[in-house]
Amino acid sequence: MKILILGDVMGFSGREAINTKLPNIIKKYKTDFIIVNGENAADDGRGITKDIAEEFFAKGVDVITSGNHIWDKEETTNYIDIENRLLRPSNLAEGSPGRGYEIYFTKDKKYKIGVINLMGNVFMRKTEDVFQEAKKISKKMILKKNVDFLVVDFHGEITSEKMAAGHFFDGQATCVVGTHTHVPTADTRILDNGTAYQTDIGMCGDYNSVIGMNKENSIKKFLKDKEAVKHFPAEGEGTLSGIIVETNVETGLAKSVTRLIDGGSLAK
Repeated sequence: MKILILGDVMGFSGREAINTKLPNIIKKYKTDFIIVNGENAADDGRGITKDIAEEFFAKGVDVITSGNHIWDKEETTNYIDIENRLLRPSNLAEGSPGRGYEIYFTKDKKYKIGVINLMGNVFMRKTEDVFQEAKKISKKMILKKNVDFLVVDFHGEITSEKMAAGHFFDGQATCVVGTHTHVPTADTRILDNGTAYQTDIGMCGDYNSVIGMNKENSIKKFLKDKEAVKHFPAEGEGTLSGIIVETNVETGLAKSVTRLIDGGSLAK
């Protein structure tokens, strides 16, 4: 059983990379379940719409996770209540629309996969305590009891929170990945107790940019140039960035984990 997890899809170039590259990636690596973080997928790089989500599902995506931009498109608050394949961070304020974790079946209905979406507390929008939320959910999502496999998307700014989350879930989850910073880290590995981990799996988008945003305008912003405008995504060729986890069907833990970098300037 192979699970493909892709980092934050950034604007048009990220969506184009998903649309043109993902079907071939699924065939090439024979992946069985696909998770994509879609919180930056809208044209302006902020939020996701119903049409974009359904476009991803049509290309083979099973679950879309998110983060601090989940509410940037007003329509999402209604759509997320009726589409359980779109998750928001579980530790948002109680009563928020949608859900932060769910159990899904693989396309062949053979396995149950739990997916948890969490968001860090440091340098992010105000949320409930992420580690208390993780502790609570870990009692509901138990490998080989409630789910066959378990994936955690930890959307956070700082490496220490993500690493702590990885070790917290080690042995309890198939995989823990970090998202949000849009730059893939080089620490892809299996932790001591069998959980695959990477601090950040990067983004799907144009890397000839500043974390997916137009580089010329970003420089102007840092220089406080009066000609600078509101950030907008770069639109060159996008890279698909993420990981592929091969699972141990007996334990629900990871057998192997491989970084995926496909296309665009990052892959050259």
